[in-house]
Amino acid sequence: MNKKTLPFTKSQIEEIIKTYPTPFHIYDEKGLRENAKKLYKAFSRVPGFKNYFAVKANPNPHIIKILKEEGMGVDCSSLTELILVEKLGFKGENIMFSSNDTAYREFKKAFDLEAIINLDDISHISILEKYAGIPELICFRYNPGPRRTGNRFIGIRKKQSLG
Repeated sequence: MNKKTLPFTKSQIEEIIKTYPTPFHIYDEKGLRENAKKLYKAFSRVPGFKNYFAVKANPNPHIIKILKEEGMGVDCSSLTELILVEKLGFKGENIMFSSNDTAYREFKKAFDLEAIINLDDISHISILEKYAGIPELICFRYNPGPRRTGNRFIGIRKKQSLG
């Protein structure tokens, strides 16, 4: 297991506290970039692999810009997130839009940005078509429902009888 070390000293933190009162967040840009490179290296055998960073996990525009520079796309789940990434220069297939209970204006914004739209439910097709249009590339979440038996990708296992 790798030993984790902080990229700064205690005295550096004490100096930072003089300018920025606690609590605050410090991000390690070098660490972010190194981990992004490791991720892409790990998936280098997959042609066209692209990671989509979930904006809701950390909507800090500085972090998102760093990840963009490292080749990542963004996964947005709201109108606010779509507007944020648009301002950061994302468009087209660099945006994945995945949401629940989606308002028509969110579909319209994603469509206008030429994002990959990932529908949560088949009933959203008519809403998307009515308010935005059906894009050339579209995705659907997969839920095999209660009859699924599981496999190595979808982790449902049948209970074994003890008797």
